[in-house]
Amino acid sequence: MTAEKKIKETIEKNKFSDEELEEFKQIILMKLEKAREDLQMLTEAYTNENGHGTDDTSPTFKVLEEGYQVLSKEENSRLASRQQKFINNLENALLRIENKTYGICRVTGKLISKERLRSVPHATLSIDAKLNRS
Repeated sequence: MTAEKKIKETIEKNKFSDEELEEFKQIILMKLEKAREDLQMLTEAYTNENGHGTDDTSPTFKVLEEGYQVLSKEENSRLASRQQKFINNLENALLRIENKTYGICRVTGKLISKERLRSVPHATLSIDAKLNRS
C-alpha cells in the first residue's frame, strides 16, 4: 500500500458522516439564529437613545446618569463585538461542514468528540489539543 493511499484512508476515517454533519448543521443554525437576535438587541441597546431623560432632575444626578449611560453603551458595544465574533465562528463552522472538514482538530487532525461539538459547535480544537495549548 502506498503512503498516499494510507493517508487517504486515514483521512476518510477521520470524517463525520453526512448524517452526522447534518445534525451539527442544525445545531449551528439554531445557535446562529439566537446569536443574531442577541446581536441585534445589543446593537440597539448601544445605538438607540433611551427615552428616559434626566431633564427634570438635579444637575448632579444628571451627570451621574450620563456617565452610567456611557459605560453601559461601551459595555454593550464590547458584548456586541464578542457576539459578532461568535457569529463569524459559527458561519465558519458551516463552511467546514460544506467542505466536509468539520470536526477535525486543526492541531491533531483527529476527530473532535461529538459531545464537545454539540456543546461548542464552532470548536476547531479537540480537548487534548486545547489543554496542551495553554
